[in-house]
Amino acid sequence: MMISRPWSLHGEEGAVGRPSFVAEFGLWDDRQAAAAERIEAELDEVDLVRVAFCDPHGLARSKTVPANVFRTVLSNGMDFSAGPFLFDTGHAVAVDFQTDPGLGIGELLGAGDFVLVPDPRTFQVLPGIEPRTAWVLGNEYLRDGTPHPLASRDVLRRVCARYAKHDLDPVIGLEIEWYLTRLTGGPPGNAGNGFGQQGPAPAVEAVNPGYQFNLDGHYDSVAEIADPLTAMLSVLGLPLRSMEHESGPGQLETTFGPMLALDAADAMLLFRTQVKQFCRRRGMHASFMTLPRLDSFDSSGWHLHQSVTSTKTNRNVFAPEGNAQDAMSPEGEAYVAGLLSHARELCLLSVPTVNGYRRLGPEFTLSPTSVNWCFEDRTAMVRVLSGGSSTHVENRIGEPCANPYLVIASQLYAGLEGLTAGTPADRPAYPELPRSLREALDAFRESGPAADLLGTPLKTCLTKLKESEVSRFDTWRAEQRPAADEVTEWEHREYFGVF
Repeated sequence: MMISRPWSLHGEEGAVGRPSFVAEFGLWDDRQAAAAERIEAELDEVDLVRVAFCDPHGLARSKTVPANVFRTVLSNGMDFSAGPFLFDTGHAVAVDFQTDPGLGIGELLGAGDFVLVPDPRTFQVLPGIEPRTAWVLGNEYLRDGTPHPLASRDVLRRVCARYAKHDLDPVIGLEIEWYLTRLTGGPPGNAGNGFGQQGPAPAVEAVNPGYQFNLDGHYDSVAEIADPLTAMLSVLGLPLRSMEHESGPGQLETTFGPMLALDAADAMLLFRTQVKQFCRRRGMHASFMTLPRLDSFDSSGWHLHQSVTSTKTNRNVFAPEGNAQDAMSPEGEAYVAGLLSHARELCLLSVPTVNGYRRLGPEFTLSPTSVNWCFEDRTAMVRVLSGGSSTHVENRIGEPCANPYLVIASQLYAGLEGLTAGTPADRPAYPELPRSLREALDAFRESGPAADLLGTPLKTCLTKLKESEVSRFDTWRAEQRPAADEVTEWEHREYFGVF
């Protein structure tokens, strides 16, 4: 019996997205249009496509469609629920969608759909997966074709446009620490799970004892997973530089070569998502949680390397004159001054979880505890690596699970504020870094630059999401009374599995 589908009576193209949505609102540039043509020719070699975007927490949310449906998605976009904008990290409803959510976005009432438009330049065939599966990132739009005010990828695009007005291109290098553990076959974690209550974290065991930094033998103990993982990342076109063993048991560090800012954020989202899935298929668990509740585990960080290139001269504007050691240009010092002056109020974007602030304490000697900078000093928040044309800065504050678009955008925003003001980094006394998510949220809430960077709707949304998260933690802590220096069961349930 044939089933009638009245929603597609005007043709199959009406079944997803909005007919000719991309063309109607002129949402692609020439490079994207050319990439879409190439994809059309490749789709016969693909079975499924995962259409994804980055939610406010930095997690990839997706729908999987057959390749023939994706042909329509390319021109129409695809409808997505607003749910990922409304839930906090524990899936509690943090933004009221039944009445006015207070964000100034009418389409959120009733959790109405938005339209996700694929960016054809991000289309990737995922190696080693059957059925043959591709991945593509999209940009979020309201139904009238305007960029969605809660789209974090659009925040970074806007910041990059500010640089372009000054004939500048920001360049980003990624250095990420994360944990590889072995799944031990425990329950799936659904017991007690629900809206605002995460079930038990994955049951795992350490893969080695750790605490022999860069020991070749420790790397070899994980090489059965790490070596094919590096090959997979290279096939995806990511500019992998190194995979190395850090201090903790099974703690790895992955570094990538310099990329333009938006490419770096896209790469980070793809990297984290594919690492977790690659490891899970092999009976392992990868986590980008800062400090898991596991014996002898060390904290993990995300070190963000940054420089700025002049598009007129192709010169690194941070490079000092000549080959001076421990030196950088006045423009570079001004950029650093911007990073330091906004460090406290924008810290929430680099360290967005309760658990992330465990790392910013004196017991972790290589983690930043104050707002400062220094040449070649890993104890400083901003480490300057001076090397002629390769001179750049490394901000060591971030946690590995943060939203890559918001982290990079906040750094570039702060740096550009300093760069355009021309203020040298003369080491004045800057406000201290927050010591908790609650303290970071309070500083963020009062920040004018946060609203300038994100727009009022996204700043308000993030405030609601983080208020919900930290309030749930505070309630649990008041009931359970854990030791102040203890990584809690709440944190492990909340972050270890999903991040």
